[in-house]
Amino acid sequence: MTGPDVPTDPAAPAAGDPAERLDRLPVTRRHVRLLVGSGVGWTFDAMDVGLISFVIAQLAVVWGTDATVLGWVASAGFVGMAVGAAVGGLLADRVGRRQVFALTLLVYGLATGASALAGGVAVLMVLRFVVGLGLGAELPVASTLVSEFAPPRIRGRAVVVLESFWAVGWILAALIGYLVVPSGDDGWRWALALGALPALYSVVVRRGLPESVRFLQARGRHAEAERVVADLESSRAVGHGGLTGAQVRDAAVAADPATTDPAPADVPGTPADATAAAVAAPRLGALWAPALRRRTTALWVVWFAVNFSYYGAFIWLPSLLAADGHTLVRSFEYTLIITLGQLPGYAAAAVLVETWGRRRTLAAFLAGSAVAAGAFAAASGDAQIIGAGLLLSFFNLGAWGALYAVTPELYPTRMRTTGAGWAAGVGRTASVLAPLAVPQLRELGGTGLLFTVFAAVFVVAALGALALPERAGETLT
Repeated sequence: MTGPDVPTDPAAPAAGDPAERLDRLPVTRRHVRLLVGSGVGWTFDAMDVGLISFVIAQLAVVWGTDATVLGWVASAGFVGMAVGAAVGGLLADRVGRRQVFALTLLVYGLATGASALAGGVAVLMVLRFVVGLGLGAELPVASTLVSEFAPPRIRGRAVVVLESFWAVGWILAALIGYLVVPSGDDGWRWALALGALPALYSVVVRRGLPESVRFLQARGRHAEAERVVADLESSRAVGHGGLTGAQVRDAAVAADPATTDPAPADVPGTPADATAAAVAAPRLGALWAPALRRRTTALWVVWFAVNFSYYGAFIWLPSLLAADGHTLVRSFEYTLIITLGQLPGYAAAAVLVETWGRRRTLAAFLAGSAVAAGAFAAASGDAQIIGAGLLLSFFNLGAWGALYAVTPELYPTRMRTTGAGWAAGVGRTASVLAPLAVPQLRELGGTGLLFTVFAAVFVVAALGALALPERAGETLT
């Protein structure tokens, strides 16, 4: 996104702290463009992760590969995601959110396209690891970028809306899995070839999305921060007719000066020390400073538990249905139907994160996920399986939305993507273990035992969520 050096609207002031002016703005067309632009990248990410569940189900038939080996194919991608999330977060706090976002799309898009040419399991595993590097780095960076631009009063909702693009991508994966993968022995190759689209979209991201104002300020790049805010101020406000964002903002401030949110004092990294922080690169040890130790511990517990249950269930879902006696096409059909429950889950979370708050919403949806997983463990007929699966999609993906909303808010700007990236990286270690554990657990006690374990892990995640601080409506520091 580019913009003039000064606001085109004469009423928009050119003075004042850019971050404070950013927080006072209403939702403008530039905000919507940023959200949709980031969301498209998120959609491609979900599509890629979702496709592998259909690919391994067909490879079990076409290549006759053992389930344990196929579990390693899935886990190789999650190993890459764990590394990518941690490294990507650190990198984004050094060189910028937009640069890393574009790079991750390019990396995993090209690697996914190359995966379509794999001639054996070993090559596919290596390529899935590279895919994971890009996927893992992209998610915390994109959510941080949106969180740092959104006005405080709707920040959580904006991040949940961003997360809802995951459901769109997973539905696309389910459609491709249902329509393309069963088309022939090479159907899985054509499905992965479609996953190369993010490589093209990375060019759009690099040229079309702005850099985070807070990151630019923290790095001492004040002129660039001013240009980005001026561009937003010159944009038309959504829902305010022909008024610019600056005109609506100034009218709100004049009517109620309290609309300028005070910076919270409980977290280090307030605007007063942002310039000083810019010279020091973020370190992992800073996440364990006394003011941040409890939230980091709780956040890592939640990320680990949610990843284990989500990826354990959904990556193997088509294969589990096929193993229980359904044809490959029917198992893909049921997975597609179950996936549709993700969208209303996100919609409910988007409303509740701003009314109930992040912590209560996250804990409630995790508790609902535990109940749904228990119902799936006890399900017998097709209707019960689909019903329990829809509930699991609804609550689990709503929980993901709330988790992504709260995570960037827990850390100051100078270490925000570091904190978010390491939380995601720790979570990805669980996503590595889950695909490997599923065949073993199912062999011990069938699908019932497997989903009972997932239910118990969701309960642990809900307890961890209750230990997180509530930051709804507060200004990011």
